[in-house]
Amino acid sequence: MSQPVSEAEAQAEFRQGLLFGLAAYVMWGFFPAYYKLTDSIPADIVVSHRIVWSILFVGLFLYLRGRWQEVGEALRQPAVLVRLMASSTLIGINWLVFVWAIEQERVLDVSLGYFINPLVSILVGLVVLHERLSKGQGIAVAVAAVAVLIQAVLAGGVPWVSLILAFSFAGYGYVRKVTPVKATPGMFIETLLLFPLATGYLLYRLGEGADAFVLDDIPVLIALVGTGVITALPLTFFSAAARRLPLFMLGLMQYLAPSLHFLMAVYVWNEPLDQAKLLTFAMIWAALAVVTLDSWKRYANAR
Repeated sequence: MSQPVSEAEAQAEFRQGLLFGLAAYVMWGFFPAYYKLTDSIPADIVVSHRIVWSILFVGLFLYLRGRWQEVGEALRQPAVLVRLMASSTLIGINWLVFVWAIEQERVLDVSLGYFINPLVSILVGLVVLHERLSKGQGIAVAVAAVAVLIQAVLAGGVPWVSLILAFSFAGYGYVRKVTPVKATPGMFIETLLLFPLATGYLLYRLGEGADAFVLDDIPVLIALVGTGVITALPLTFFSAAARRLPLFMLGLMQYLAPSLHFLMAVYVWNEPLDQAKLLTFAMIWAALAVVTLDSWKRYANAR
């Protein structure tokens, strides 16, 4: 029988969870800055490298932790593999659009996409899982829809980069939620499934005469290799935080990454923030405030 956890031990676990969660979301928040190091390389080649090097570093982490049996168990379940094929497709699309947007100096669109993501996740729960929306959630989703419509009308086009990022990541989150495999083994299998496509594409581009392996620019090559590290490390921190923190706390932390994206886009890279886009952000922030307050009330009632 397990020993009861003392209050001091519980507080220590909570503090560790906070540190792990902050580390994960801060790292994700600085992803655009990292991918500025590789913006001389086309996004499709960058993402192919990310897949290849993620295999190495995520696999190494699993080996050092003695968790290869979890990978083997998942690989022996056809239903799990089918779901991971779906999630790997969604995360591949997400990575490609993310890196492309950074190269095109559209980090504000990236920020908006990840601010919208929690609201899209609520919509996925409504449509796919037939969950009932609370009053606050319903108001928030409606405000977000109006914000996107305003952006489309005033800015002359639907914010497709933001929407693809939001829907692909929300869809990815849903598929992983219903797939019985832990975060890191699941990520390894996802990249393993994408590995033949990534390596084949790199060899194809090499055959076309492109410097797909960037051997003439060693600093950029090192940055490409590092994409495997930055894929594995925050995922590891997030997994550690998820074991120690309530979901409500993780939900609050997820706003940290797009906030960093927003600040860097405006104050570091001087991306234009016109009135239409600022209004869109303001409405999304208001919707998130409503969702956060609603979640806090339900969390307090549950406690």
